[in-house]
Amino acid sequence: MADKDSVEKYLENNPQFAKEYFDKKLRAEALTAAFSANVDIKDTASFKDVNAVQEAAIIFELVKELQKPGNMEQSLHKVLQRVALIIQADRLSYYACRGRNGTLELATSLFDVTPTSKYEVNLVDPQTEIVFPLEIGVVGFTATSKKPHNNYLSCFSDFVDKQTGYKTKCMMTFPLMAEKECLGVIMALNKIGAEHFTPEDEALFHKYMNFAQVVALQHYTAYMWNVESRRSQVLLWSASKVFEELTDIERQFHKALYTVRTYLQCERYSVGLLDMTKEKEFYDEWPVKLGDVEPYKGPKTPDGREINFYKIIDYLLEGKEEIKVIPGPPADHWALASGLPTYVAENGFICNMMNVAADDYFTFQKEAVDETGFVIKNVLSLPIVNKKEEIVGIATFFNRKDGKPFDEHDEQITEALTQFLGWSVLNCDTYDKLNRMEWRKDIAQEMLMYQTRCTTDELQSILNTKEKFDAEPEDCDQKEMYKLANIPPADNVNGESLYLFSFSDFPVTEFDLIKAGIRMFFELGVVEKFKVPAETLTRWMYTVRKGYRAITYHNWRHGFNVGHTMFCLLQTGKLRKYYTDLDAFAMVAAAFCHDIDHRGTNNLYQTKRYGIFFLSSNFTFDHYDLPQSLNIFCNLQKRQFENVQHLFDVCIIATDLALYFKKRTMFQNIVNATEPMTDEKEATAYVSNNPIRKEIVIVLHVLFSFFFVPLTVCCDLSAITKPWEVQSKVALMVAAEFWEQGDLERTVLDQQPIPMMDRNCAEQLPKMQCGFIDFVCSFVYKEFARFHKEIQPMFDGLNNNRAHWNELAEVYNAKMKAIEDEKKRLEEEEAKKGKNIFVRSLICWLDRRVHFSFFFFVYLAGGGGGGGSEGGKSKTCTIC
Repeated sequence: MADKDSVEKYLENNPQFAKEYFDKKLRAEALTAAFSANVDIKDTASFKDVNAVQEAAIIFELVKELQKPGNMEQSLHKVLQRVALIIQADRLSYYACRGRNGTLELATSLFDVTPTSKYEVNLVDPQTEIVFPLEIGVVGFTATSKKPHNNYLSCFSDFVDKQTGYKTKCMMTFPLMAEKECLGVIMALNKIGAEHFTPEDEALFHKYMNFAQVVALQHYTAYMWNVESRRSQVLLWSASKVFEELTDIERQFHKALYTVRTYLQCERYSVGLLDMTKEKEFYDEWPVKLGDVEPYKGPKTPDGREINFYKIIDYLLEGKEEIKVIPGPPADHWALASGLPTYVAENGFICNMMNVAADDYFTFQKEAVDETGFVIKNVLSLPIVNKKEEIVGIATFFNRKDGKPFDEHDEQITEALTQFLGWSVLNCDTYDKLNRMEWRKDIAQEMLMYQTRCTTDELQSILNTKEKFDAEPEDCDQKEMYKLANIPPADNVNGESLYLFSFSDFPVTEFDLIKAGIRMFFELGVVEKFKVPAETLTRWMYTVRKGYRAITYHNWRHGFNVGHTMFCLLQTGKLRKYYTDLDAFAMVAAAFCHDIDHRGTNNLYQTKRYGIFFLSSNFTFDHYDLPQSLNIFCNLQKRQFENVQHLFDVCIIATDLALYFKKRTMFQNIVNATEPMTDEKEATAYVSNNPIRKEIVIVLHVLFSFFFVPLTVCCDLSAITKPWEVQSKVALMVAAEFWEQGDLERTVLDQQPIPMMDRNCAEQLPKMQCGFIDFVCSFVYKEFARFHKEIQPMFDGLNNNRAHWNELAEVYNAKMKAIEDEKKRLEEEEAKKGKNIFVRSLICWLDRRVHFSFFFFVYLAGGGGGGGSEGGKSKTCTIC
């Protein structure tokens, strides 16, 4: 039987046979058994004689180390031990590369690792680690260049040697990389038994650094996943909590900071809120000016505010969680005593400090800060800055949970949190401003309503309940109140009937117009049907009257005329059959309100002058939130009230002529469809019973009305159909108001007005009136006369007035022609005789005569000075 020696000798002499045998016969069990035992290192100097199997055992052991779940330092420690053994290095160290305060630095993580040293001894405590920037030494040069080096001593620094007393003779360094980022540097020092490391040693060193690279990369990947997960959770949770609380910035900060506490991974953090007062009240400065108090000489924020923490919120997370809120914290509060929050508030810097007990600039407590035994080791302090770049608070984080200093990733997470909190201050500020604006609006509206509301004396002047019933209106029976003796009948308002389209308001006082307006609602039959209190109706009509400004044309008389024309169209024009009583009620009320608070200028001027225009409906029917004493729709059901709201919007907006031009074709189609119908009921049903046409007419579910628009425009243009004596006066009032706007455009906006609003073009008024009738008015009245024969008188009045304006225009054109001929003749004579001062003066006089002739003709056409307003004085005479 062959012994061991003879087998070994035969295998050595027959290598080919040995290879073939092991390829076929070597079993996995035998291989596992061979590598299961740990490598036993007794004499490191004899490792040169280690065979291939033992080296494989080391590699296999390192591979198994990569699979262990644990911290990076422990796995890296075993790799460094084996590398120290293989390359015969005296010791190896690992320097971690990290960023703090925007600067990269290297810190000792595993120090002086030998083949037999223990992990606990080589692991560097964060409070005793050696830290230096990348600009120092071979290790720093390796991290910067991101390349391995062997015996590169030209940039050697004895900084660490002086700290440890060690003498460095030779070294090799290797950077651990994650793509282009350096994670750390491994350094091998002093070759045992030689003066330097050989190229073979360098090759072995680089070969085994692959294990260290894998370990570092695994840890870096896991750490960055944790960082990004925490960052996203911090932002998501803080965002959700920030928008939950808008009323108070303190509660807003507290909710956000408390919710994200688990993702910040620190033992404590404290938030100091700064006083935002920039300028003191005058009475707060009296003690300083009198010399009783020294002026403030302490630090200030970058925007000049005195640094005053009016509240501190402490989040104590070590052990049992606790939150402490300290209003007006003392200067020796543990979070403020060091002076770091004040320094950050003064400069706006991010301060990341390690081993604070050794710091000389700030006065951190070296012992426990409170009875819990908490000791400050590492600190990260950041300013909370709002959108105006004002520092509103300071967030300070103490002691990372793993004992290491805060790194750049912690800075980024906390900075994102504080930035989000700072920007969210805008939500609180905006919410507060909106509330204040709402309060001011309510106060202003209340004051305005108080000034425009009907007084008790004014109410009694119409209802007269004191004299009739010896009681206040609210104490009287409504049925008795409806019998209003002071309201004139509809057929005798100053001798005229409200049912006539030709009704003129000029002979009627504004007080009597209020009574006439009230009478219209009674004639419609809506007061008793919808249980409108007589007191409320009277107060409402008085308030509408006061809502109109004392301007030239768009005043209370204009508002009354539009309301009256709407009433006549419904009653005299017999359009009532298409509408319900509630529709008629809302339409007439809206007509009275449609130009409330008109400024005497159009929307274009308002937009150019103020950036907005004032919609008249916002005054009296402001979102329909009227006091009960003014709400004439107070007894309607909810659905009815919603219909009224919609009709109000449509009726008022419908007076815009731009909308009329867009929609008048729709109305013409309805007229064309109903005109051939001989049966009146059929025509009515065509509009009223069909849901689509009903929407067009009454506008229950659509925004704009296609039938209602021309109806309301017809009311707004109703003055053009009045008798000539009335219409000519109204035309001059409209022209005067236009000219006033033209003067404002010339002086305020510094622009040339259009001819219609230019008083220098006043002589063209008859021509412009004819164009206005032909282009705007004629179509709608012609179509309404087709739609309802009862409206034919309005169309006839329109044509009559156009004829009068055309006569004036022709007279003006004839005179202009005569004057132009005379000017031409005089100019020809002047050219023949030479310059003549008298002739040129005569030409200028003829030019001025044109303007005088126009006003003279209009004055005569208007009836001289008769038919005046209150006091017997004609408003037209005043304008002329």
